Amino acid sequence: MPDSPVLPEPIAPVDPLDPSEAQRQQLLIEVAGLPSLPGVYRYFDAQGALLYVGKAGSLKKRVSSYFQKRHGAEGGLTRVGHMVGKIARMETTVVRSEAEALLLENNLIKALNPKFNILFRDDKSYPYLKFAAHAFPRMAYYRGAVDKRHRYFGPFPSAWAVKESIQLLQKVFRLRTCEDTVYNHRTRPCLLHQIKRCSAPCVGAISAEAYRRDVGNAERFLLGEQQEVMEALQQRMMAHADALEFEQAAEIRNQLGALSRVLHQQSVESNADGAFDKDADILAAVVQGGRACVNLAMVRGGRHLGDRPYFPAHVEEAGALVEVAEGDSPLAIEVQVLEAFITQHYLDGAPPPLLITSHAIDRGLVEALAEASGVRVTVQHQPRDQRRSWLEMAVKNAQLKLAQLLSEEGSQRARTRALVDALDLAPDNIDTLRIECFDISHTAGEATQASCVVFEQHKMQSAQYRRYNIEGVTPGDDYAAMRQVLARRYARAAEAASGSAARLPDLVLVDGGRGQVSVAREVFEELGLDLALIVGVEKGEGRRIGLEELLFADGRPKIALGKESAALMLVAQIRDEAHRFAITGMRAKRASVRTGGSRLEDIAGIGPRKRAKLLQRFGGARGVGSASVDDLASVDGISRELAEEIYRVLH
Repeated sequence: MPDSPVLPEPIAPVDPLDPSEAQRQQLLIEVAGLPSLPGVYRYFDAQGALLYVGKAGSLKKRVSSYFQKRHGAEGGLTRVGHMVGKIARMETTVVRSEAEALLLENNLIKALNPKFNILFRDDKSYPYLKFAAHAFPRMAYYRGAVDKRHRYFGPFPSAWAVKESIQLLQKVFRLRTCEDTVYNHRTRPCLLHQIKRCSAPCVGAISAEAYRRDVGNAERFLLGEQQEVMEALQQRMMAHADALEFEQAAEIRNQLGALSRVLHQQSVESNADGAFDKDADILAAVVQGGRACVNLAMVRGGRHLGDRPYFPAHVEEAGALVEVAEGDSPLAIEVQVLEAFITQHYLDGAPPPLLITSHAIDRGLVEALAEASGVRVTVQHQPRDQRRSWLEMAVKNAQLKLAQLLSEEGSQRARTRALVDALDLAPDNIDTLRIECFDISHTAGEATQASCVVFEQHKMQSAQYRRYNIEGVTPGDDYAAMRQVLARRYARAAEAASGSAARLPDLVLVDGGRGQVSVAREVFEELGLDLALIVGVEKGEGRRIGLEELLFADGRPKIALGKESAALMLVAQIRDEAHRFAITGMRAKRASVRTGGSRLEDIAGIGPRKRAKLLQRFGGARGVGSASVDDLASVDGISRELAEEIYRVLH
């Protein structure tokens, strides 16, 4: 018979923002009625913000465990209790298996970024070594979507690992790396052939059959079959020697020698026990000071290719949140971090057959991962011999990377504190201090752009950077450009009664002297904003770094912090980033304008031939843009209607 519903004991609200008693009672009724089926659950607070996303083999068992305990309420709420006390609403989705629950949980976490879930930021895709489909395949570094026509090996932890492998294969198997456009037009061997790094198939120096054999050996080498490759080469060498083909035998002998040297040069080798004869990933998790690091070391084809550190977000919020299904004791934070990494990292790409972890992880997670990816995965957390030494190396590297991160964050936090003290700022929380910095860039008035960069949480927030195209001002008028960008940036904040619609920063840095600060002052006065927010960064004597002075729009005397000041270092860092961001945007816009003939092809009726005629007639895209309708219509093939359309699009 099915289990009879048992209402969990309600938990008292923690603060006024917590859910009402009616909401809590409704929530407890929903919890009691959950099915004992696999699925995903989502918790929301009274304001509708998503708190947490979790998966479960049994929704009833897992979700009930959150509400049936007091989570240390007698001596102060734990992090679990803190979150449970805020839950006002719950949503659940039933799925067919734990593997489907794993997939859905991963997608929701990445899409919705819940506050109490450990989140690993999506990094750029891993690089691969690619063998392009061709009669004489080319080796190449590759990053991007996979095309099934070609063969790919990897992934590799870094671009350096791919390029080092390409150089290795060049030495041993002499495979080509040139683009097809170069390959198709070669009439004599290139320098790589002369230094014995390419067999020169472009000029017929090697047969298609022999080249395919070298490609096959290279692929087997990348798959970890080094010994088999060497044995096959030795057999071929002896066969040539028996047939008195000593020149061919000598070539293979040289190839064997190069392969032996390469194997001995490996910084980390698999030993005789065959611990790493194929592919494996080593995962080490370390948590300290509210931050975590997962160090991923990759072994491909028996070769250690290096490692890469990952630093997740929300570690401190997650704390001891995730509990085992029985609800007896919380999981160690390191286990939570490892399981979050495995879930988010490997569902986007097939895992290797062997994972070696610094902590034991849930077997159900491994089974669900194998089912979702279609790869049979073995996990070890107490390896021996070579595997143990490699895991120890991964743990050590994770500790070093985390210590370096904490040191850098501590240094940056100290800079933030120094700036707060130097400028007598009073943020509600130094960790949320927000600084926005503006700069104007153009080339003799051409392609004027303004940049706004953001500093918050002790680091630059590149996702919040913005560029503004400046229009309707006299070319080269930096003051008018600054006036326009500040007005556009802060108009919404000024219109909002409380400033909640567009949060004002705690400090606005303007790259410039008295003129720029005066313009900023006028804009803020018109908008009714606090002048104390504005600080100008004026270059010092001789425009030398470290001699900058800070100007204030509210009438305070300017100050010079000194080149050893941590506060000035932070100001210079933010100012330089604004300058860099403005310069790159301006150059891109200028290049678009100068090569803007591509805009012509976007016009219906303009193809390559008509575009070429227009550019030749008027000397480039700028000349086309300056031409009148009559001038455009005078070009062969351009009708009056088409000339009017061109003029409309370009103006």
